[in-house]
Amino acid sequence: MTSGVAPHTVVTSPHAVRVTAPAPLAPAPLDLGDPAGTRDGIRVTTRCLERDGVPWIPVMGEYHFSRDLPERWERELRKMRAGGIDVVATYLVWILHEEVEGELRWDGARDVRRFVETAHRVGLRVILRIGPWVHGETRNGGLPDWLQALPIAHRTDDPDYLAHVHRWIDAIADQTRDLFHGPERPDAPVIGVQVENELYDQPGHLATLRRMCEDAGMRASLWTATGWGGAQLPAGAVLPVYAGYSDGFWEEADVEWPAFGIMHFTFNEERDDLTVGADLRDEAAQVGDDAALGAGDPWPYATCELGGGMTVAYHRRPHVDAEDVAALALTKLGSGSSWQGYYLYHGGTHVIGERSTTQESHATAYPNDVPVLDYDFYAPLGAQGQQRPHFHALRRQHLFLRQYGPVLAPLPATIPEQRPGGPRWSVRHDGARGFLFLNNHQPAVEALPGLVDVFFEVHGDDATVTVPTAPVAIPADATAIWPLRQPFGSIPAMTATAQPITEITVDGRTVVLLAAADGIDVELQLEGVAAEDIVGGTADRHGDILNVRPDREPGHGCVVSVGDTDLVILTAAQGDTVWRGDVGGRDAILLWDGEGWFDESGFRIVPRPAAGEVLGLPALAAEATGSVGPFTAHAVPAGPAGHAVAIGSAPAPVIAPVRTDERSGRRSAPTDDDFAALAPVSLAIDDAWFDGVDQLILELEWTGDALRLYAGERLVADQFWSGRRLELDLAPHREAIREGGLSLRAFAWTTGWTVHVDRRIRPALARPVLELRSAVARPVVTAALP
Repeated sequence: MTSGVAPHTVVTSPHAVRVTAPAPLAPAPLDLGDPAGTRDGIRVTTRCLERDGVPWIPVMGEYHFSRDLPERWERELRKMRAGGIDVVATYLVWILHEEVEGELRWDGARDVRRFVETAHRVGLRVILRIGPWVHGETRNGGLPDWLQALPIAHRTDDPDYLAHVHRWIDAIADQTRDLFHGPERPDAPVIGVQVENELYDQPGHLATLRRMCEDAGMRASLWTATGWGGAQLPAGAVLPVYAGYSDGFWEEADVEWPAFGIMHFTFNEERDDLTVGADLRDEAAQVGDDAALGAGDPWPYATCELGGGMTVAYHRRPHVDAEDVAALALTKLGSGSSWQGYYLYHGGTHVIGERSTTQESHATAYPNDVPVLDYDFYAPLGAQGQQRPHFHALRRQHLFLRQYGPVLAPLPATIPEQRPGGPRWSVRHDGARGFLFLNNHQPAVEALPGLVDVFFEVHGDDATVTVPTAPVAIPADATAIWPLRQPFGSIPAMTATAQPITEITVDGRTVVLLAAADGIDVELQLEGVAAEDIVGGTADRHGDILNVRPDREPGHGCVVSVGDTDLVILTAAQGDTVWRGDVGGRDAILLWDGEGWFDESGFRIVPRPAAGEVLGLPALAAEATGSVGPFTAHAVPAGPAGHAVAIGSAPAPVIAPVRTDERSGRRSAPTDDDFAALAPVSLAIDDAWFDGVDQLILELEWTGDALRLYAGERLVADQFWSGRRLELDLAPHREAIREGGLSLRAFAWTTGWTVHVDRRIRPALARPVLELRSAVARPVVTAALP
């Protein structure tokens, strides 16, 4: 059987691949997973994880509980869940819990038990990344100063080091008692533990750490360790997890885009990026020219650090775009990832301890100076809980995985030769059906051009699929996941140039939401369907295939009905507005192009200053204002407008003193004394603005070098300028602002520095530049749609 090309048409695509049925899943050669018979048990196979016997692609997001306020945890975890995350990973940063030797603290923001229990309550599983060394851009990698100073062999099986680690592990075990998933507690939330981080040559020590944890009572279903950098791991004891970033603050200042970047936007079988964390190694990773770098490993391809954005160092300040994050994540799926883990998914704030700040710095022998507080990371969820564009773009992918992940998870990736100048694509397929992945996006510094005359041939065991059926242009920045002969509702098999998002059954009809790719016409190839059953599309039969084109352009009202199945084809932008969750005790799909999350009251939204509407399926209990396609419209009233913040007298453009770290040769950040010498600039905040709001977000647009914000005399925010505005929730600082006011101190940008800022926004003026363009206090209030 040949699909998609008329019998008289002779077309041969250079973009072709042959796929066959893969070997059956088998247990992975790892000492991991739950005993047989465990309810909701986790099993690790050769290509994917299984949960309760069903293939499962975990979607994991990193959120550091100790780097946020505990009163925010539940709200932020609910946002993560609404974003499609089903596992939250979190560091336990030792220095924050035992800054003073012998004084272990688990109070306030250090309360890991409360955090895990909160995650459980909102429906998330948990992976604990316990270190003892965690990196996380933390002082000493998270080891307390007193421990770092001891004359012992850190991060080894040195008995003197292990004696201290034993206390740390015992303390974690005490705090997390009865929270581990297993045969006796199948509903418990903690499903795994990562030991250490970026440890390359101590496999025995990693095995020791696991053994110590288990002896202390932490018996986890999964044990992981970072596998990048050519790490040597203990055989069978841990599942290697990998990273992929679109840029890196750890590179040198004169690098426009790191050489490793292209790897993460090109489909390939290699799992290991040797460059992540390489600046902290004494020697470069040593692997043979024939090293597989994880390709062909007999266990699932798992990630824990797909870059949700990127933090900055003083010498290098990447400007990652939302599109970079979404394209990288899709490329990893198409390369065979069966565990999508993001670092960071939720930004945070470095903690100022009782004895020191806790960020990595030149002063603590790191090659990088990072901000004292700022660890926003331009993550999908910012440090103040902001839902950024990639939060929405990733949610579209995560809804796809929640709906179709059990089908995708066991499918191996087949990656055609990625020809220069040709399309970047891959197929995950079982020989009969699968999915095609397409990525034509790369960061702006080396953006990819559009392509012409492209179509793909996938030769399966009993059929060839040609998609699309005629050559098309692939626009620059296009990304897509296209189904190949997949069933949807009562449609036995469909191939489409539109990306499935999710589906729901309402009143006996299955509604499938798909998103078109900008610039590529939607074409549906249907098998086992009669032409008379199609409404809303024009059908053209080619053998056993009906080629159907929608009668309307993609949008809320673009519906192609096939029997009792409705295919709703949204625009690419509308695809990023799809939410799914429980509203009033019913499973619901919502379309809303703003911020929101689900809680016990329904769908909680953040109204914008202009009135809007939410589309619901099925209809919500709230009053309806109309309908479009299968959706019912519900009005959203306007929210409060922002308050213009008066900025004091313009400061003089003072240039920071030039200092260079002797070890790394990189520029050092200005010091506390440097900032103290600057004249403060006031920001006028009306105390009444705090009344009746959930948050009051300061949004400061500025250009310069480095800035610090103070409530009274207390440092509350800082930023190395990289083209992004500074954002801070002022609500926790209301009393300090009322008593001492809000002010800032900032240094000017100047040319000729060995400091990297993205060339798209890098100031080109010959004179120093310090501009405080505008400041707005944005009130955040919420409303629930029942």
